[in-house]
Amino acid sequence: MAQIKVTLVKSTIGCTQTQKDTVAALGLKKIRSFRIHEDTPATMGQIKKVSHLVKVENI
Repeated sequence: MAQIKVTLVKSTIGCTQTQKDTVAALGLKKIRSFRIHEDTPATMGQIKKVSHLVKVENI
């Protein structure tokens, strides 16, 4: 399956608690931190929820 790189580019200050929890579930803690994830529908749903905070790249 394809892999994607998810990078946190904006702070979660001022976001709702569910958005903060979603960013944490993606494994992102600090700005410019990144994680490699499989391109699954569940992961894409999480990314869509916090799309204004993250940058996604195909690997």
